[in-house]
Amino acid sequence: MTTLVRGRWVIPGADEATIEDGAVLVDGGTIAALGPFAELARDHPHADVLGSTRHAVMPGLINGHHHSAAASHVQHGAPDMLLESWLKALLRMRATPTRLDILLSATRLLKSGVTAVVDLYGAGSNAEATAAEWTEALGAYDTVGIRCAFGPGVYDQGFMGAGPGDCDAAFLATLPPDLARRARAMRDPEAALPSAAYLELMESFCPRYADHPRLAMWYGPPGPSWVSDGFLVQIAHAARRHGTHMQTHVSESYYEKLQGPRFWGGDTLRHLHDLGLTGPDFSIAHGVWMTDAEIDLLAQTGTAVSHNPSSNLRLRAGIAPLNAFLEAGVTTAIGMDSTTINDDEDMFAEMRLALRLARTPTYHEPAPAPADIFRCATQGGAKLLGMEDRLGRLAQGFAADLVLVDMTAPCHPWVAPEADGRDLLLYRARAADVTDVMIDGRLVLRDGRPTGFDLNEAVAELADVMAATAFPDEAHRFAQEIIPHVEAWYGAWEHPERKPRTAMNSRT
Repeated sequence: MTTLVRGRWVIPGADEATIEDGAVLVDGGTIAALGPFAELARDHPHADVLGSTRHAVMPGLINGHHHSAAASHVQHGAPDMLLESWLKALLRMRATPTRLDILLSATRLLKSGVTAVVDLYGAGSNAEATAAEWTEALGAYDTVGIRCAFGPGVYDQGFMGAGPGDCDAAFLATLPPDLARRARAMRDPEAALPSAAYLELMESFCPRYADHPRLAMWYGPPGPSWVSDGFLVQIAHAARRHGTHMQTHVSESYYEKLQGPRFWGGDTLRHLHDLGLTGPDFSIAHGVWMTDAEIDLLAQTGTAVSHNPSSNLRLRAGIAPLNAFLEAGVTTAIGMDSTTINDDEDMFAEMRLALRLARTPTYHEPAPAPADIFRCATQGGAKLLGMEDRLGRLAQGFAADLVLVDMTAPCHPWVAPEADGRDLLLYRARAADVTDVMIDGRLVLRDGRPTGFDLNEAVAELADVMAATAFPDEAHRFAQEIIPHVEAWYGAWEHPERKPRTAMNSRT
């Protein structure tokens, strides 16, 4: 079956000229041609037509780093805080059914023009439950029809989040005895999936999805604070044996910046490089506090970074050096990290934020153009996925992953005829303007609704389930009590003369 996807503007990519009143010819799951609509319609009179002269047609956007969730942490009542405190505040969140988490999160991505995502996921306490959860999550992604690099990971250290090595024990020693006892019960390493069991599960899951057209298994170790050197090396060896990728969090917060010199005698990325992790099959999320040497190392090794500007602002992590990434030639993607600036998972807003945060105030400093940001959100994400020869552009022979955006609102009340469609998209479009999304030539979003399942039923089911789910009172009280001690602990990293024996601030 052939389809002509028509638009007032067809935007092949960040670097190619926009085609006015153009179309994309889709044959099966592949792009067969691009050009003026009149010519393609004349040559393919029996092709179905999707789109109109009020639409723009663009390549699917790629979310380079995410954590799927049916409802945001704010909807769960957990506020934005500094990362280290925020991770404790998340304890107050009610458990959400895995299938609904994926169905609703992935649909929001589709409605924002995202056709591929890297989802770093967790694990249960035992292999059987974890295998069932991963299977359910992957099945839900398959139902939605979005591409997903599914990257589960587990901890083997840092269960209290106090830092690598023996930090947990040292942190627990600073707590009042009753709080320390509750902390051990709340973050019991014995309740976590052991590293050996995780590696064994990945051995079975990776081959199962090796030939899937849209889903891939990645290794997603949470970060060097929570994963020991030996375990990271095992993960790297396993990932390369299976020909798949790894992604982890690096240098997100200011306190993670302090970890490198404090625990590894130098920059964190250099340490990971020395362990053998860096390369084109390895990507990091955030990289807010990267040194010049680390940025050069990213570029030299082909290691990619997902830039997550909203999350970095909301969790007070800072502003990542996007201009330095681009100037050095680092493969850079854009990620929403499930924590967008308006809590709405709008990839267009994320691109605009990335653009404007990096706009320097003088003529002699580098600053990104809209095309640079569009490139990060498409071709940069495709390269992070290792799929730059199939995704990120509308080109002959590429996968038919494309998005139709209704430009009525972005063009209201008037638009100059010489205005560039790509700039209009980046500066003015919103997720609400996306009407249709095609992945591998299949419509997965039609008139703003997913085609693979009943969205209204899933939303109603989530509301019913969550209304019947009890609030985790004990976990909430524990978080309230321990957060001041977390602040005191990390505050002493800034000022070693301050001993973290008691909390520096009190909370109710």
